[in-house]
Amino acid sequence: MLVYLRLFKESFSFAINALRNNKLRTFLSLLGITIGIFSIIAVLAAVDSLDKSIKDQLSGLDKNTMYLTKYSFGPTEVPRWQRESFPQAEYADYEFIERNVPDIEAIAYVIFGGNENIKYEGNTVSGVNITPVSNGIYDIENLKLSDGRFYNESESNSGSNVMVIGSGTAENLFGNINPIGKTVRAYGRKMTVIGVLKKMGNGLGDSPDEKAFVPANFVRRFQNGGSDGLPGAVIIKPKKSVDMGAFEAVLKQKYRAYRGLKADEPDNFFVNKLSGLTDFVDGIIGFLNGAGWVISGFSLLVGGFGIANIMFVSVRERTNLIGIQKSLGAKNKFILLQFLFEAVILSVLGGLIGIIMVWLISLAANAALDFEFVLSFFNIFLGFGLSTLIGLISGIIPAISASRLDPVEAIRTGM
Repeated sequence: MLVYLRLFKESFSFAINALRNNKLRTFLSLLGITIGIFSIIAVLAAVDSLDKSIKDQLSGLDKNTMYLTKYSFGPTEVPRWQRESFPQAEYADYEFIERNVPDIEAIAYVIFGGNENIKYEGNTVSGVNITPVSNGIYDIENLKLSDGRFYNESESNSGSNVMVIGSGTAENLFGNINPIGKTVRAYGRKMTVIGVLKKMGNGLGDSPDEKAFVPANFVRRFQNGGSDGLPGAVIIKPKKSVDMGAFEAVLKQKYRAYRGLKADEPDNFFVNKLSGLTDFVDGIIGFLNGAGWVISGFSLLVGGFGIANIMFVSVRERTNLIGIQKSLGAKNKFILLQFLFEAVILSVLGGLIGIIMVWLISLAANAALDFEFVLSFFNIFLGFGLSTLIGLISGIIPAISASRLDPVEAIRTGM
């Protein structure tokens, strides 16, 4: 056992000395593997961070939540010309479903509006995503308030000129002033701020921090939300105890009857489930991971070939030394481990530098951006393992060729 430990120690020492004596070559080899490990760990960390951000954004939503609208949130076999002829989901549809479909925990009607400017005295925040929606959205999206309140059912039904704003919008518009009770102008009309949402950070689509919510019926007073106007949707959150298949079947049956569709006629609407959206997001994340592996794989391949090439050069340069070592009694194992350690040390050191670079960039990104950049232990372990594996693969053939050199021929070649 002590003999093997001594063998490992001496082989390691020879490898370190060889790397120190060829600093430029060592640096160039490190550069290749560092770029490869940095690329793959950075891509995986970025994708994991995006995935976590999206999942956190959707965590407050029930995956069984349904969006009944003329639009499909995913791929569909219904041709485009047919989809374009579908009628819009209107406020009357929302009222019908609320009255006639059982086992609904929360329901809301939303109008997909555009960006608007919000003004308060001399300040203006441009391009705010104002969402006209009924009060049921508060329970569906599990919104949290840092100050004030959300508009109630009475204010929602009457279309009161009230507004709930995100934390970012509040900060940009009011600064250190308390927004509650302040009068702002939006849509060219006066509105009263009654609530401010808790800060949530970036996520899927527009951040809630930069949004605002107003009653849908307020917007319906002056903007057409009917079949020829702004697109709308009915958002439905079923009760947790309900059978989703049966609930969706009842919903479609009653809504088809309400729209006067015959038994042989296809649906002229879509029921988009949030679970389908999460599956779609998972598919995109998987694709991004795969693309990251492919792109970074080329960098790793280049780094591995670089190390292998350097090791072959190193074997040729030290052929005379190898012959002397073997003539003095050095075993093949000693020569093999000497060059193999050299390749592995190069690769592992390059991998560690790449991981440290990703870690430093993640710290800078977390400090500069409103986004949590995640560098998981798994990714760190993966980077370390990959770099070790690349070193072994890249160094094994040069190391074997060095260990099999005939001592006499090696001394003669090196002279």
